[in-house]
Parts: sequence; structure tokens; C-alpha cells
Amino acid sequence: MEKREAQVARETGETKIEVRLSLDGTGVSDVKTGIGFLDHMLSALAKHGRFDLYLRCAGDLHVDDHHTSEDCAIVLGQAFRQAIGERKGIKRYGSAYAPLDESLARAVVDISSRPFAVIDLKLKREKIGELSCEMIPHVLHSFATSANLTLHVEVLYGANDHHKAESAFKATALALREAVTKDGPADAVPSTKGVLE
Repeated sequence: MEKREAQVARETGETKIEVRLSLDGTGVSDVKTGIGFLDHMLSALAKHGRFDLYLRCAGDLHVDDHHTSEDCAIVLGQAFRQAIGERKGIKRYGSAYAPLDESLARAVVDISSRPFAVIDLKLKREKIGELSCEMIPHVLHSFATSANLTLHVEVLYGANDHHKAESAFKATALALREAVTKDGPADAVPSTKGVLE
């Protein structure tokens, strides 16, 4: 079976990013964004999605964490979109719950070619480590938009913001893993339209 892989590089006046992604991996990641908690979340996404991910970012962290976080999500989404290819022979839909101690998150994904995201993580702190809490849902939104998929992620309950964010990324990973699973004939498009473009 041909591996679904992509490599994307993007350089702007704010960030320089390189991503290598395999959707048919084992969950091995090597992520260095300059923001520890973002590294942790993207590594969790790779581990539980069973995606192999290499990501390097040199960003303008002397300004703040916005450009680095957003641009990493955009480039990762571009790589995901390229790796999935023509969107044939896959399940298309995926859903998952992921608990982390007292927190529980739900994620539902449609690899639809319709970019849309609804993200409700119920975060209360200003930051987790060096990552602004306002950027955490923005990362998921930017990824979904760039990957051309529909993503709904909700933390149903929880008390600890680290746990809430991590359960959200793990649920997203599990839902993505299900959605990209090969399901049926390789040339079958999972849509009544006959196309997912």
C-alpha cells in the first residue's frame, strides 16, 4: 500500500516552518516549535493519531506566540490535506472521546473538503506554559481550515486547563485516525456527490 505522506515548507516574515507527515505511521514525532506546550499538544496529536510527524519552526517569539502557533497549524493542515490526497477509499467521518483524569473531551471530524471548525475548550487560565490559552482553540481551528475538513471539539467538563487542552487534542487525534482509515474500495468516494473536492 502506498504511504500517504507529505512534506511542506513555508517561510514568511514571521515564521519559517518545515513539516513532514505520514498518515500511515506509528505515532513517532519530533516537534520543535519553540513553545513547549504546543510541542506537547502536537506530539499528542501525532501519537494518538498514529501519524509520524516531523515539525520545525523558527518564529518571532520575541513578539508573542501567535504567529508561531497559527502558522504551525496552517502548515500541518496543508501537509494533512496533501497526504490524504483525493479522499478516496477512506471512512471520511470519525468521532472520539478522550478523558484525562477529571476532564473529558469529544471530537467529531468530517474529511469533507468543507473547512469549518467549532471549538469549545472551556479554558480559564491565561497561559499554559508559554502558550496563550486563546491560541489553543485557534490552533485547532487553523488546522481544520487549512486541512479542508470539518472539526467539532468540545471539552464536556474538567477543572484543570492542561488536562482539558490535552484531552481535546487526544480526542481530535483519535477522530482523525478513524476518519482516515481505509474503508472499502480504493477508488470509492465516500459521498453521494461522487467527489470530495
